[in-house]
Amino acid sequence: MTDLGELNRSTPPGAADPVKALLHRHRDLCERAVDPLEIAAGLEAHGITDRTAARFRHRDVFSLAEELYARVPRDETPPEPTPTTTAPKRSTGWTVLTLLPGALCVATVIALRLTHGQTRLYAVAAGALAITLALRAALRRGPLSARTAIPPRSATATCWLLTYAVLGDGLLDAAVTGGPDGLPDGTAEGDWPIALAPVTALALSCAPAAWAAHLFTARVRRRLASSRGLEDFSASVRPVLIGVFTLFLAALTALLTATTALLDEPLALPATLALGGLLFLARLLTIHGFTHAPRVILTVTAVAQTAGPATILMARLPGWDVLATPVQTLTSAWGVAALPTLTCGAAALVLLLHASRKLPRASAHIPPEPPQ
Repeated sequence: MTDLGELNRSTPPGAADPVKALLHRHRDLCERAVDPLEIAAGLEAHGITDRTAARFRHRDVFSLAEELYARVPRDETPPEPTPTTTAPKRSTGWTVLTLLPGALCVATVIALRLTHGQTRLYAVAAGALAITLALRAALRRGPLSARTAIPPRSATATCWLLTYAVLGDGLLDAAVTGGPDGLPDGTAEGDWPIALAPVTALALSCAPAAWAAHLFTARVRRRLASSRGLEDFSASVRPVLIGVFTLFLAALTALLTATTALLDEPLALPATLALGGLLFLARLLTIHGFTHAPRVILTVTAVAQTAGPATILMARLPGWDVLATPVQTLTSAWGVAALPTLTCGAAALVLLLHASRKLPRASAHIPPEPPQ
């Protein structure tokens, strides 16, 4: 409420037109806005609530924003509303881009199964590079594109979590039993087994994630246009958030079931759903400008997963055997999949709670300013 306090100090007692002082203070916002809803979101970002709007003789922030918008002089016809009030249109371009990572991952898995020796190494390296570039392109256009630059640590942590999904459980299982005796050979039967079904399902889920993000944005903007108060808007957004999150998990479950059956691997449902939910929520927050919490949570989760195999291997040093006790206790009771399930599941829950606080804000849905 700092903004309101400063406004009260700058407005003489008994002023006949308190809205005029508010307009003077937020003139840049009001002149730049293309509709009243953008002003309402900006006022909310400055700490002005529906209760505050009553002090300006308005029933809510939306009504106050309409008066501010009407008071700003305009020499020409107002432009058509921007995506603040209309749902984003579907685009064939971003649809194809979101399908590309999954298609390339499937092709890489097929090459991995059909090649041997040094040829297999080249195929995996080329496939990993192609998937990375395709995923980068998919995240730069369409519903998954962010309004701000992605912190490097977030990208690094995400890559590490995906790498663990392929190699982590096999390494941890081998370490607990005294191995590994060699490097992974690209099969699930070697000394260091790898899991291809989870990462394949996650790559294929890029398309459902984009569709879910598109659905969330479209529904929320309709709510923003029809709401008559910030509290009403926030209350209507939370069910939409839970709904699209559930739909994404359902799609990921179907993809994982299919890839597991086709690749003849054990079904790693809890760990993959936890990781997929974590990555989806992190991206959804990033799309709307909230990058700090996803960066921190993804980094902490990656470090926690790394600590599992690391403590087992470090415990082989003389006098350090106590380090292996927590992980050995966990794996002996629940299996090696318990580590990624617990770490990613707890992280996803934290981000879900954070998203339920941040994403229902009207200010989270202001479209980015066009570049000058």
